[in-house]
Amino acid sequence: MEKQLGVAVVGLHEGRTLLVALNHPIPAVVGIAKEQRRRVSAARAVAGCDLDPRKIESARAACPDLFYTSNYEELLRRSDVDIVAIYTPDAHHGRHIEMAMAAGKHVICTKPLVNSVDDARRIWQAAQKFGRKLLVGQSTRFFESFRRQRSAFERGELGTIELADAHYVHRMDWFYEKSPWAASETDWVFLGLSHPIDLIRWYLGPIERVQAVASRSAVAREYGCQAPDIYCVNLIAADGRIGRVMGHYGLHELPSARNAIELVLYGSQATSMAQYHDMRYFQSAPDGTEMQHDMLYQQRAYYFNNEVHGMHYGEFANYTQYFAEALLHDRVYSPNLAEGLETFALMEAVRRSAVAGEPQAVRPLLDEIGLP
Repeated sequence: MEKQLGVAVVGLHEGRTLLVALNHPIPAVVGIAKEQRRRVSAARAVAGCDLDPRKIESARAACPDLFYTSNYEELLRRSDVDIVAIYTPDAHHGRHIEMAMAAGKHVICTKPLVNSVDDARRIWQAAQKFGRKLLVGQSTRFFESFRRQRSAFERGELGTIELADAHYVHRMDWFYEKSPWAASETDWVFLGLSHPIDLIRWYLGPIERVQAVASRSAVAREYGCQAPDIYCVNLIAADGRIGRVMGHYGLHELPSARNAIELVLYGSQATSMAQYHDMRYFQSAPDGTEMQHDMLYQQRAYYFNNEVHGMHYGEFANYTQYFAEALLHDRVYSPNLAEGLETFALMEAVRRSAVAGEPQAVRPLLDEIGLP
């Protein structure tokens, strides 16, 4: 049996999903044998932490055999914890990452990795000092349709990507109700827009400069949101290729026409599109026809844990397995800390461009952080 690394989760609202994904088998469906229903073989859940006793009790009801505490330092002292998975509010990520690394733990941190230059510098220095590794939990990369798109790209089927176009659009009044800090303590460039920005950088590589425009929706004004929630961004890669990102978090959705997240890659040999939260992947064939993969019927129990679209069980399990295997076998993995901080610098450049009304270079932000 493959060695399993112990995973502790801090932040049991979204983090409860990871505990369930690690601890529970896939719901019984046709075509999946009982012995194949575990999502993850290289890691296991061992502990959970939250300041809210109600969230602890909710997690305990779903996963009763784990250790729970409201004391983060107590969690970090446990010898059975190899990886700390952080799902706390964004402003706490820097401190929680630094504490985990100082305690000798590797880290998975949900996106956004950080939302300030000070915290970016802080965790970069902590990683150098303590020698720990970090995976950014960019869940979209680990969703089935986007995994298939990446595989096609790596097989060379798309050729050179000449234009990358990504969006994330989703009405977020429910999020303000659940997480009031989102209206006053951060910017949607670090929240929703972190998905499409990461996808563009994944395919175009380092981005040299950005130009962004932004505004606030009626929903944002209703909840007193201090920052924009509508963004349109042009991105210029270091090699001159271009990308485009759009985000809108107060819209009236039209899900049958546009998925919440879509990435279109226009390659020199083919064009492809991946979608979330429909699980469809499209690609043009050499003869000009279009191929479509729709994995929802087969994969929804794995990714959504039930018969309807839900939380990110499959994506969280996929990136935990991927990171644990990388640690156990000393493999290269992505997005690592350096990539995550480059993406943060890109997001901060987008924010500054929208405020200043002019293009922003990314390199000065990398210098502020201390990245080579």
